[in-house]
Amino acid sequence: MIPQIMQYIRENFIYLHPGYTTLNTVVFGLILGISILLIIKMFKYIEKDPADLIIPLTPFIFFGSGARALVDNNIYPLTYLLVTPGIYLLTGFIAIITVLSAYFIEKKTQIDYRYIIFGVGAVICIPNIIFLGPINVVAALQVLGIWALISSIFVLLRNKWSLLSNKINLTVLMAHLFDASSTYVAVDFYGYSEQHVLPSALTGLVGTAAVMFPLKIAVILAALYVIDSYIEDKTIANMLKLAIFILGFAPGLRNFLSLIMGTAL
Repeated sequence: MIPQIMQYIRENFIYLHPGYTTLNTVVFGLILGISILLIIKMFKYIEKDPADLIIPLTPFIFFGSGARALVDNNIYPLTYLLVTPGIYLLTGFIAIITVLSAYFIEKKTQIDYRYIIFGVGAVICIPNIIFLGPINVVAALQVLGIWALISSIFVLLRNKWSLLSNKINLTVLMAHLFDASSTYVAVDFYGYSEQHVLPSALTGLVGTAAVMFPLKIAVILAALYVIDSYIEDKTIANMLKLAIFILGFAPGLRNFLSLIMGTAL
């Protein structure tokens, strides 16, 4: 029985390559939800604001997304630890240990724990940076240009729209616009395919990955509105925003790095 269960898990939940399906998407979502609840308890214990870690955790996102992109381009080996869900579990475990360690170091030394977290993240990114290799500057500029163009609309609206006057909310939305931009360029310009269930279905339905822009904008703005309107606990609200930020920036960065390396001339 146990061997059959292990084989079922390998075939349906470990990306070597079953792809994303409705089943594993739901299961990964449930695991993420449970993880967020536990991390909220951690932040309440250390009495820190999750939103303060958006910048300090960025190197950890680069560590996970960069490793996954290097696997995509056959630079790192295709192993369980470097694909879904292994790379996310590894990155999450390292990040949580680092946050807790930095908190206790801060109590002993008065060094801001955010600097410690960022420093550790920067160090573990060094191998990814070394192996990044040549990149396609044109593809990079296409993604960044489209992202900047779409994002500028919401940056200009930030003083006229209370929802976006919150810097955290604007950052979260821009992270998802970056994901949409990298997906759009990769799929429409370079022949890549969307892997996630709903975006893949919508892209196939309308014939372009540009559908990711209205989808992301509608879903993220609605989520931020609900959080700001109905969740009074600041730790819970900002942890949800941090999680949504990571869910946008991590795949967006993985797509971006995979694209600019995979199409390098």
